[in-house]
Amino acid sequence: MSAQHDNMFPIQDHVGAWAPHGRFLIDGAACGPLKGLRFAVKDLFDVAGHPTGAGNPAWLASHARPVRSSPLVEQLLAAGATLAGKTLTDELAYSINGDNAHYGTPVNSAAPDRVPGGSSSGSAAAVAARLCDFALGTDTGGSTRVPASYCGVWGLRTTHGLLSRDGLVPLAPGFDTPTWLAHDAATFLEVARVLLPATSIRFGRALLLEDALAQADDAFHAPALQVFKALSQGRAALRTLAASGGADQLESWRQAYITASAWEAWQTHGDWIASHEPRFSPAVAARFAAASDISADTGAQAAERQAAIRASVRALLGEDGVAVLPSAASIAPRLDASGAEVDAVRARTFRITCVAGLAGLPQVSLPFISAAGMPVGISLLGPAGSDLALVELATSIWQQLHGHSGQA
Repeated sequence: MSAQHDNMFPIQDHVGAWAPHGRFLIDGAACGPLKGLRFAVKDLFDVAGHPTGAGNPAWLASHARPVRSSPLVEQLLAAGATLAGKTLTDELAYSINGDNAHYGTPVNSAAPDRVPGGSSSGSAAAVAARLCDFALGTDTGGSTRVPASYCGVWGLRTTHGLLSRDGLVPLAPGFDTPTWLAHDAATFLEVARVLLPATSIRFGRALLLEDALAQADDAFHAPALQVFKALSQGRAALRTLAASGGADQLESWRQAYITASAWEAWQTHGDWIASHEPRFSPAVAARFAAASDISADTGAQAAERQAAIRASVRALLGEDGVAVLPSAASIAPRLDASGAEVDAVRARTFRITCVAGLAGLPQVSLPFISAAGMPVGISLLGPAGSDLALVELATSIWQQLHGHSGQA
């Protein structure tokens, strides 16, 4: 496998998706199921010989170049795909908006006056602009599902622990998952068949999580019902509030996620922050400051609450249930949205995305276009380990509804 660097980088990055130190090309194997496809990786994944920046210059300066690549990167190269460098991430993945105080905000090609979503911002922007076929991302609290929804591309959260997190900068290890985004259903499925283990799961029940849907803007309701109707054909169907019991419960779930993940984030990065005093954006700095104030007892209580929620959601789905819910709460916020507006959307979105995060379950986001012409993501949530079957189901439903290969 040969490598080409910045002065030979073949991509004209007109959307600002790539990290400044991430412009290089590594050829994949001479043959394989992904031969002819080009992918990028979020700048949290290690690539041997190339720096990992994690969205912050202090991290970039304080960490040596890795000598080994992430196993997922190696797996994709071995399958024949060509690696086209590293894309921007929100700082240490601690945001879902998609802006970066140091490197800028990648352009959302589907809505150029709006944010791309984060923290897999560069990966989503690169895929949406068709500058690569697919891109690796991560999802802790929504960092792939949200930008997939905002940018009109395919994305997912994998079952927690299913794919290797070696060679990946963590945020909250109990929630972090490696993921990918793609601009069409066929490519999304091809990557799934390379990275995901086979499963014998068969889905016999369809659920619509109405409490989660109620958190989303009206633009999500028609496509969610469309997906639920298609999913219900030949399956037992249930419209349910049982995911949590309503809006107040979802807010308590969000608080459990925020507390448990923040506690983990400070345990993971607190020492590095204290010793290097990195400059963060105000929003990320405020999150780490709040995380530093969480006591061990409070963190333990949140973890206990998470365990109870996890058991509840997994019992709801059982071994054969698949649920429909929005991928985010709104269309992408405008670039000039106020901090208060962004925080309000963030809170509603986390009431939705925390369901899969707390339960450690896979969730696939399908791209739709609203009546107003804006991207919205509708998701399928499945049992633990059902990832490949869930992707196959999602792409099959998409083809039923659209009658082609899944170009958004």
